[in-house]
Amino acid sequence: MTEIADGTGFDIVIVGGGIVGLSLANELINSDFSVAVIERSELKDIAEDAGDEEVSCRVSAINRSALKRFQHSGVLRSPLARRVCVFEKMFVWDQTGAGQIQFDSAELGVSELGILVENNVLQQMLLDRIKPADNITYLCPEEITGIDYMPDEQRQDEGKQTVSSISLASGKKIQATLLVGADGVDSKVREVAAIQRTKQSYQQQGLVCNVSTSEKHRNTAWQCFMPSGPLAFLPLFNGQSSIVWSLDEKAALQAMALDDDDFKLALAEASEFRLGEILTLGQRFLFPLSHGHASEYVKPGLALIGDAAHNIHPLAGQGANLGIADAFVLSDVIQCARKAHRRWAALHTLSKYQRQRKGANQLMEVSMTGFKHLFGEANPVLSEIRNAGLSLVDHVPALKYRIIRQALGH
Repeated sequence: MTEIADGTGFDIVIVGGGIVGLSLANELINSDFSVAVIERSELKDIAEDAGDEEVSCRVSAINRSALKRFQHSGVLRSPLARRVCVFEKMFVWDQTGAGQIQFDSAELGVSELGILVENNVLQQMLLDRIKPADNITYLCPEEITGIDYMPDEQRQDEGKQTVSSISLASGKKIQATLLVGADGVDSKVREVAAIQRTKQSYQQQGLVCNVSTSEKHRNTAWQCFMPSGPLAFLPLFNGQSSIVWSLDEKAALQAMALDDDDFKLALAEASEFRLGEILTLGQRFLFPLSHGHASEYVKPGLALIGDAAHNIHPLAGQGANLGIADAFVLSDVIQCARKAHRRWAALHTLSKYQRQRKGANQLMEVSMTGFKHLFGEANPVLSEIRNAGLSLVDHVPALKYRIIRQALGH
């Protein structure tokens, strides 16, 4: 961990060194800002040529918008980029009928729809760029024991910056002109800022694991909508697929209790054998599914990004992209203000970030919740509507193009 003096002041302190926090730090490399990133957990070393058993089942689908920024900043010039899987097609169907839709990058005139990458691999690629940066200090492993955030409205009126004080487990304190919460659903930063947050459980669990199948994934993301919840097969660089299966809590526990052979059969049947039989099966994990939103993203000298501000159902794979987009917009807003010699950490500046991101994130949250309820009903009438809708979109290029552009982040 980098050594710092007690009382060191930074322009920006990012709490949380996951994908979203590191995406913000990556955008600030070689900027005029001094930046600290605080992360409590060290990443394990990742082998470039790891075998199947070493591939993480926690993956993210990164859309073209985020991909372009990562390419431009050099994140993907890492040797670890060989562990990235480009996906060119997406195939979606409803298990209760004949409705289906396919998106193809070739039809859109682009080289890919996005990439699939293990979360820890993307973290490592971002971290490898950040650590050598002269203006960024990476504090890991480090715990926060306290945050003193007291926005002084009079100071703001006088043109002075609010400064937060962060106490660390190492016994030192650091100061931040802008405190950024990238510390997840249970954000400490959000808590100390007294920002309210809605949280609603879907009463479901997401079951994830890696599998190999008798049919190749063909660089295609496959997703089946069932009354029990959506099932996705996401292509990995090594020919395997990462599955994300949303199940009601009781069904999720039952699926976890199956032995490997029975689970492989249940999984193949649920996917209607689109990728053939399940040949091998990695360790299975469950995580709770919920959605929610912070009432505010910003306060004087403070901003929330990623899951600290919002989270959604994973059925469209947009959670990571929303958080990464938050990081990009916040970076653009404060760097633009700094260059124009404006008060870059003041509420009126940070509110520009909130205006650009909050509405879009809320719309995505409502849309994903609506999709979850629409496709989670076994009602025959709704089934007919769903299937007719999927088929209609698949045969109307303009509508299909509009939907996929939204998913790609354009």
